[in-house]
Amino acid sequence: MALTVIVADQLSKWWAVSNLADNPLTLIGSYISFELSRNSGSALSLFQGFTPILAILAVILTVVLVRVIQRSEDLLSIFGLALILGGAVGNLIDRIFRAPGIFEGSVVDFIRVGSFPIFNIADSAITVGAVVVVVASFTHGGRRGAPKQV
Repeated sequence: MALTVIVADQLSKWWAVSNLADNPLTLIGSYISFELSRNSGSALSLFQGFTPILAILAVILTVVLVRVIQRSEDLLSIFGLALILGGAVGNLIDRIFRAPGIFEGSVVDFIRVGSFPIFNIADSAITVGAVVVVVASFTHGGRRGAPKQV
């Protein structure tokens, strides 16, 4: 699941950079559109200018998520955590490899819905994953898979 999110995110960002730089695309009136934006901050464009710190935090989050997923037995939690992991890595790739330089890159955002801040597929995966993890925590473990060997 995480790999699917990473691939979809990076392909969609490649498409956005290639096609939306000079020409935003309106889908449903003025409510849903694709328009290219670069975000050097975090979610909701907070912490602008802290890209190196955000990148380091994303690396730490990635390591922690991999460890938690490896130890989890709850399939719903694993699914949610994999979505979060894929989204975190998708945005981390931007921070590492996009201009202006390594660990200074801006995240490509391009999806606008109403007055909500512009976002990307990685951001959506993180949000949906967080909701799934919360739901899993309220279902007392949800569906259980086979116990993992550690």
